[in-house]
Amino acid sequence: MKIHEYQAKQILARFGVKVPRGEVASTPDEVREVVERLGGGTVVVKAQIHAGGRGKAGGVKVVKGADAAVQAARAMLGKTLVTHQTGPEGRVVQRVLIEEGLGIARELYLGLVTDRASGRAVFMASTEGGVEIEEVAANHPEKILREPVDPAVGFQPFQARKLAFGLGLTGGLVNEGAQFLTSLYRTFEATDASLAEINPLIVTSDNHLLALDAKMNFDDNALFRHPDVKALRDINEEDPLEVKATNYGLNYIRLEGNVGCMVNGAGLAMSTMDIIQYAGGSPANFLDVGGGANEEQVRHGFEIILGDPNVRAVLINIFGGIMRCDIVANGVVSASRQLGIKVPVVVRLEGTNVELGQKILAESGLNFIVAQGMKDAAEKVVAAAKN
Repeated sequence: MKIHEYQAKQILARFGVKVPRGEVASTPDEVREVVERLGGGTVVVKAQIHAGGRGKAGGVKVVKGADAAVQAARAMLGKTLVTHQTGPEGRVVQRVLIEEGLGIARELYLGLVTDRASGRAVFMASTEGGVEIEEVAANHPEKILREPVDPAVGFQPFQARKLAFGLGLTGGLVNEGAQFLTSLYRTFEATDASLAEINPLIVTSDNHLLALDAKMNFDDNALFRHPDVKALRDINEEDPLEVKATNYGLNYIRLEGNVGCMVNGAGLAMSTMDIIQYAGGSPANFLDVGGGANEEQVRHGFEIILGDPNVRAVLINIFGGIMRCDIVANGVVSASRQLGIKVPVVVRLEGTNVELGQKILAESGLNFIVAQGMKDAAEKVVAAAKN
């Protein structure tokens, strides 16, 4: 789950991470009030959407005084902001963050992420702040410091000092940097975050460290332990079909192809997408109905797949174990009759009650394309999508 920058900063501040003074606003009048509370001088107006690259797209403005801040906010609020991360559809700006203007001496990068390969949290730090870390990794990989954290002992003081020195901090900033790093790690662990990124981490003109920008993502599977974090979810920033899938207990991720996929099991879903690509097609989604889905969930899965206007054909690839083939077949037939499906549907069933499932499809009176094996299914659905 993603949250907005202002929400991330509120969480970080609770754990002792230093952030600029600021408040969120959703109307021009609120913007004026916030600027006045901040002293009325130079402020930064920042569009709040779940995407990076806001500055290049006009979503971050440094202005002086309340009038200029209100004008900048009016140019953002209610408008669609398009960045390289939003895609061409962009995101509608519904609120802005107003922060105090600060003198910046240096811009650094600091991130904490879960490394799936090692199963550990890993700090990433760089003296190249204020730019995308992907660019630094591509052009100057030697400038990225990595420090894994052993979960058995946690983040150690010597590691904090090592990173502080690696970022070029000197004098009193070494201790301040070590404290900043320790507070960031404490935030990461306490909230079950999967990402905590400060870019840029700035050294101010009066020689202090502040998180000028902040991004946090959280492990969905741990949200039951953090109702306060879960309450920060903004479904307006999410794909409507993905939100709908979550409500039905389905795992759905929208992609850019034209072949819809309904599969049970994440491994089979990944294999299905691979073989569609191998057959010359492009998957439109990842949809895992899970091992214990019922007929209603299968029907809802079908609705979600067909809610994507780019879908030109659908592949149902089910290996029946706990999930019986007859349940899938009944769900598919029910959905087809209710939705009046206009696109070709290729079905490949194997496993528990496969004969009964195939019989249900054959006697439905609907024009399903039955496949034998994954290769045959992929070739048939790709051909159907093209035609």
